[in-house]
Amino acid sequence: MFRLWAKEIKGNRLVRDMTVENDSCDTRTHKVFGALEEVCGAFDLGKPIWLNVNVNDFKRHAKTRFTQDCFIEEIAFDYLEIQVIEED
Repeated sequence: MFRLWAKEIKGNRLVRDMTVENDSCDTRTHKVFGALEEVCGAFDLGKPIWLNVNVNDFKRHAKTRFTQDCFIEEIAFDYLEIQVIEED
């Protein structure tokens, strides 16, 4: 079981969150990108751009934050944080 937790944060407060589960035999990368796409669809967001800092944080901690720099359009929150909370 693969589970990813996504959170919208504004002013150090949780605005909304969502957990995505995936039982497929895809690679970890495909699961992460698929889950992020599902979150962006549910939150009505454009997909964020993965900057080097995001890639490095995700490799190290299985967690990263997407700030305004990662989105093309204006966002109404401080950052979107994703974290892998379970892997098989």
